[in-house]
Amino acid sequence: MQELQSILVGSENGVEFLSGLSRLAAAAVSEAAGDDIQCAITLKIKRRPATAAGSSARAITLDHIEQELGDGPCVRALKEMAPVIVDDVERDPRWQTLNRRLAENNVRSTLGVPLEISGDASAALNFFATKPGVFTADVYDKAVGFAAAAHNTLNLSVRINNAQNRADDLEAAMQSRTAINLACGVIMAQNRCSQEEAMAILTKVSSNRNRKLRDVASELIEQLSGSTAKTHFDG
Repeated sequence: MQELQSILVGSENGVEFLSGLSRLAAAAVSEAAGDDIQCAITLKIKRRPATAAGSSARAITLDHIEQELGDGPCVRALKEMAPVIVDDVERDPRWQTLNRRLAENNVRSTLGVPLEISGDASAALNFFATKPGVFTADVYDKAVGFAAAAHNTLNLSVRINNAQNRADDLEAAMQSRTAINLACGVIMAQNRCSQEEAMAILTKVSSNRNRKLRDVASELIEQLSGSTAKTHFDG
């Protein structure tokens, strides 16, 4: 948990955090398996699952194969919210196309472990091994235990990312409103008109030029001052 929290604190964005999480997951399960295990993270937020990050470029490539085909142990784990194992890709009758392509990439066994985040969001750890039968009961427990430990941290990461997105949207909206208000002030001074009339003029120019209102307002301010409009909290 401490390592996960350290990764979260040290990450600048969601992808960087998920990359760190996948590397930590790969290291933990590799130690338990006594083998080099790759790990990718599949993320689903109100749409088809997609590869979000991986412990290596190879892990991402392997996960892309499953996402391209649209089914496999990781995708199934997301649907059923339960771990799914392929003990040997050359003997498992499920997902024959996927198993063949994984074998071509020197993967012999895989494990998908789901992570329920919140609301419509979910994720899964997709583990890949170069030998069959790697995911024994002990290794399985290690992977599932890691997913359980990562749950709260991943949930917190999504909340932080959502909060940051809302903050960015709010700042953009305030900057847009600042430019429009300043532009209206200029038009009021130039035409000796009311704020309502100034807004009508600005809206008409926006419509005639087929451009967004905030862009027309920003252009007017830049023409007059030589700089962009800033809100009071800008540095």
